[in-house]
Amino acid sequence: MLPKLVITDIDGVWTDGGMYYTAEGDVMKRFSVKDGWGVIFLRELDIPVAIMTGENTQIVQKRADKLKIDYCYLGVKDKVAQAEELCRELGISLSEVAFIGDDLNDLPLLRLVGYSASPSNTPEYVKREVKYVTAAHGGYGAFREFVEKLLSDNGVLEKTVGKFL
Repeated sequence: MLPKLVITDIDGVWTDGGMYYTAEGDVMKRFSVKDGWGVIFLRELDIPVAIMTGENTQIVQKRADKLKIDYCYLGVKDKVAQAEELCRELGISLSEVAFIGDDLNDLPLLRLVGYSASPSNTPEYVKREVKYVTAAHGGYGAFREFVEKLLSDNGVLEKTVGKFL
């Protein structure tokens, strides 16, 4: 069954987990453009995407805006509570959600959703608890691979990708 919502962490999933600082103290993050296609594929199937990150940075909001992601939650301390609130708003249950996360603060939600995943460079104790571990590292197309796995498992990947060829 295709999820009715896909939730993603950012640092360590869409980024390599690094924080880059300029001499002036500005923070930068590196995103892979490959992951944007995952969002586009989900939009094509009318599956909303939600970003939930513990970081509170406008860099993430700018990336969400560029990709037209409607649900972007910054500075989230309790991802389970935030996900439950969004599920109530959308009229769905956590069992209808797919979530990709990479660290300790993601584990409670990873344990509750219908489909869970993590990038390959995630700590072993997290990888042991998810249904799918991507071949890609965080920041190098892990989100897109996760989305393509969801679509492939549900028999809609080729048709969805074909719309863009």
